[in-house]
Amino acid sequence: MSELNCGGACGSCNKDCSSRTAPEIKPTADTKIKKIIGVLSGKGGVGKSMVTSLLAIELARKGYSVGIMDGDITGPSIPKMFGLSEQLLGDETGIYPAITKLGIKVVSINMMLENEDDAVLWRGPILGNMITQFYTEVHWSELDYLLIDMPPGTSDIAISVIQQLPVDEFVMVSTPSKLVSMVVGKAINMAKQVNKPITGLIENMAYIKCDNCDHEIKLYKNDETDNTAKKYGLEVLGKLPMDPELANDADEGYIENYNDTLLEQLVTKLM
Repeated sequence: MSELNCGGACGSCNKDCSSRTAPEIKPTADTKIKKIIGVLSGKGGVGKSMVTSLLAIELARKGYSVGIMDGDITGPSIPKMFGLSEQLLGDETGIYPAITKLGIKVVSINMMLENEDDAVLWRGPILGNMITQFYTEVHWSELDYLLIDMPPGTSDIAISVIQQLPVDEFVMVSTPSKLVSMVVGKAINMAKQVNKPITGLIENMAYIKCDNCDHEIKLYKNDETDNTAKKYGLEVLGKLPMDPELANDADEGYIENYNDTLLEQLVTKLM
């Protein structure tokens, strides 16, 4: 039986599980983070990293100090989207994050590898420890928001983040697909079982727009996002289209150039 089945109510439990015995982790002495938001989904490939990046960009444009922790160790994509290729620097006191053009601080395993396409062939416990080190050994300094691009799924790696890092709330990412919505439900239940609040649900790849008339073309016959949100009592924060301009900006490392009024509406609900 999974430890998460306990419901996370440690105060009324006498079991000696890892949730109760895990030592408190602390960041570097100069790190002060006001709010940590995890961007989560039940599976990979739904645009979790894209949503994380867009939220961070819009927060930075509003004048907030923002950081991104790339928690997807085996499939990191954050540095590529921001055009970051340099290696992270560090000393005996810790690691210094890279900084984007907008001033967003970024830490990712891809910035520690000799080649960006090197595979990370680590087992679960090591992956979990690496993510913890991104919190405890990085000089994040003072941040208004730290966004964590969560590892996909509900494996022990994701559980390590949820149980060990002081995440304040989660944002769920889904697509209109019935299959994706079903798997996202597992991630929602995982967060709820450890009493972590969920701000709401963002639907990615919701539609595409016709170049000639701006008509919205739905990619799925039935949109399951609204049903999923209703089932779990969540608010749909917004629905993002498939945008060739966004895809190109991300591919070329210029994602900070992308702008859309919908992003401002999403961020307002997070603040």
